[in-house]
Amino acid sequence: MTNGSTRRAVLAAAASLPVIARSSDAAAQVRPEPPVPPSGPKKRLGMIVFDGFELLDVFGPLEMFGMLKDRVEIVMLAEKAGPVKSGAGPAVVADMAFTDAPKLDILMIPGGIGTRREVNSAPFLSAVAALAKDAPQVATICTGSGLLAKTGLLDGMRATSNKMAWAWATAQGAKVLWTPKARWVEDGKYISSSGISAGTDMALGLIAKMYGKDMARWVAHRAEYRWNEDAGDDPFAAMNGL
Repeated sequence: MTNGSTRRAVLAAAASLPVIARSSDAAAQVRPEPPVPPSGPKKRLGMIVFDGFELLDVFGPLEMFGMLKDRVEIVMLAEKAGPVKSGAGPAVVADMAFTDAPKLDILMIPGGIGTRREVNSAPFLSAVAALAKDAPQVATICTGSGLLAKTGLLDGMRATSNKMAWAWATAQGAKVLWTPKARWVEDGKYISSSGISAGTDMALGLIAKMYGKDMARWVAHRAEYRWNEDAGDDPFAAMNGL
């Protein structure tokens, strides 16, 4: 082969590369429709809020489940309906009071500075316990596990919590089998996550359990979120001396 023909062959091969790359990129694009079609009635997710709740504890998981609005209905629950202020300032409107809550398939309990107050409120804990007993799936985010632990429902169960608030959270349930190194922990119908952002990873883990891992990955891709799929991958435990 002459130098001229060799050069032409190389240029022709190089010219074909963008076409291959574009074809590969197209194949990797996130499809607009979920990989699993909806079936059966919608599930109802109830998110508890209270004065001083942590914003990302609530809205990280809800953003993930909100991608599945064709199969999940979300309701916001509080001691009374109306605006509830977060620890950061912005408020959310609770759709209904605990006493008016409908039957739930999933109950979520966030953390936040307000947990330090609510953990000493017998009426609040009683209402949370009643909802948790009836819900087939109960999830806590951050120090929300401390609230649930105080009800006694986590006694003998494995759970985790925010590593920076570990001493406080674990003090709420001496009989809980606290797991310090975990992004999230599942034991029976209870699933608990570590601090703040871990709730989003846990929510995707719950979606994977309910609808399959392909669905969870589709949701994460739609949200442009890099899901930590490993529940045991928790660098924050060591960073906080645990």
